[in-house]
Amino acid sequence: MDLKQLNAFIAVAELRSFSAAATKIGLSQPSLSRLLKQLEIDMGVMLVDRYHRPLHLTEAGTFFYDKISTILTEVDTVVGMTQRLSAPSSALNIGFVPSILYGLLPEIIARLKQSNPEIDVNLKDISSYQQMDALKSGDIDIGFGRFAHQDPWIQQILLRHERYVVALPKAHPLANVREQRLIDLANNRLILYHQTHLPVSTMPETVSSTGTPKTLGQNKKNNTSHHQASTVEQITEPLLYLFAQYGISPFMTTTVSDLQVALGLVAAGEGITLVPASLKTVRTEQISYQRLIHENVTSPIYLHTLKDFVHPHIPDLLRATYHVYEQRGITYRRQKFESQR
Repeated sequence: MDLKQLNAFIAVAELRSFSAAATKIGLSQPSLSRLLKQLEIDMGVMLVDRYHRPLHLTEAGTFFYDKISTILTEVDTVVGMTQRLSAPSSALNIGFVPSILYGLLPEIIARLKQSNPEIDVNLKDISSYQQMDALKSGDIDIGFGRFAHQDPWIQQILLRHERYVVALPKAHPLANVREQRLIDLANNRLILYHQTHLPVSTMPETVSSTGTPKTLGQNKKNNTSHHQASTVEQITEPLLYLFAQYGISPFMTTTVSDLQVALGLVAAGEGITLVPASLKTVRTEQISYQRLIHENVTSPIYLHTLKDFVHPHIPDLLRATYHVYEQRGITYRRQKFESQR
């Protein structure tokens, strides 16, 4: 059994065609057929049912594909990491979620370049979830994200917590209230925009804005129409989770594709949303941003990188980050990545 045989099998399993699989991996169809046949002989198992069109995997073939595809992905990751370790790029490729760009990231990058003018920095807009695969493939060397991730290939450090603020239309009755409570916002349409969700947690019994017990099953939610949820629901959407922590469930929600669309709807008077405080300079002509009294309603900022390979310039990035935090008077705990030299 060798990698050529395994790659031939993976191609056939995914494309369900010998000719398409041969084209994909750059072999003639007879050569691919021989590799697959030899793999089956070596294993003593028939993996592909050749008598159906399109081709079907046997039960054993389906099991083998599920397991071996994961292993081959890890092999590709290890090969790429080994190549980058032996010849690290002089460029530092940094992934970020859009909300980070409105905060201190531009100042951090400016500080990094000022202290290390030889560093070539590339910035890439990429979601927290997608950063995990981008780190493994080498598309980015480090990522600024908003969510904790459990991945055996990735290590992360928490930089700081950023307070949320409520974004309201300028004409909203609460637009000039300086200290906002989540319970007072519950009867508004809450605009949701996160593409990455939290780990599963169970929705507790909630309390309505009038003080009467209310479960999520009594709420109305919609994208364009209302529907009822079950009494107990798994809360993974970050903004709903913040409300749930205080036993509150918004009366109505709308889900949009990203944060900019959410703020556009707020500006148009279509609802309210919560955003990290660094975004309170966006659309200020139409939107009022007000402080929440809840100190633990925050959005964390994480740095992610590979466990076994830390780009040589990542320590410089961390130093620049902490320098900016100190200048701004931001509380943080100095950390470094495990394999950082």
